[in-house]
Amino acid sequence: MNTKQISSTQNPLIKHIVLLKDKSRERKKTNTFIIEGEREIGLAIKGNYSINTILFYPDIFDPSKLSQFPKDIECIEISKDVYQKIAYRDTTEGIVAIAKSKTHDLNYITFSNKNPLILIAEAPEKPGNIGAILRTADAAIVDAVIIANPITDLYNPNIIRSSVGCVFTNQIATGSTKDIITFLNQNNIAIYSAILQDAEDYHVQDYTKATALVVGTEADGLSNAWRIASKQNIKIPMQGAIDSMNVSVAAGILIFEAKRQRNFE
Repeated sequence: MNTKQISSTQNPLIKHIVLLKDKSRERKKTNTFIIEGEREIGLAIKGNYSINTILFYPDIFDPSKLSQFPKDIECIEISKDVYQKIAYRDTTEGIVAIAKSKTHDLNYITFSNKNPLILIAEAPEKPGNIGAILRTADAAIVDAVIIANPITDLYNPNIIRSSVGCVFTNQIATGSTKDIITFLNQNNIAIYSAILQDAEDYHVQDYTKATALVVGTEADGLSNAWRIASKQNIKIPMQGAIDSMNVSVAAGILIFEAKRQRNFE
């Protein structure tokens, strides 16, 4: 690996990384983003993300561990001041990478399973919820996660952090609700929408065939298009004083019921 050093926070590369950390516009304009953490960088490489540069602070990250990464990645040793400038996590690991974004168009989704299980989240906004959904999807090895009408940049550092790198382990697509419904219909994938109106309990449905489970936000729920497109609207019985739960919790309940019916295959 080629190694050089940067000690100034005024270095052009460091200024660029700060913009990538803070500005969605910069990430989209350059099709690049930053990844912090050894595990997350490893998962990105495993997920076939292209990484051009790794920056490390040797007082925290042992340089000998750089050997685990591909040899063509440029490695840069940075000072404490520079690391504090570009790091965004509360717990420091001393390593940050610059990676190239992927295309998340619906047309790029492929299914190796003839009866795929898909999770769809419409307009999720909070990075923590998106990260938790992606972690659940990874745990269940769903065939794809689709985000309808996305509000938050998928490569927001807080999504990468809260997903613990699962943004790199899932097959993810984004699109409009209309386009996603068309995609599901074209692929003969049954839609089960988590909507209270005209709904049946989630656990009495059959999810063993090609299935899309659709969840919305706690504040707004799902748009009416999903109610119309559904094979069946579904609900999780609520026994307390409120009639909704966190979207990531609801997604987990639905996904693992589907996995149970499929004998966790």
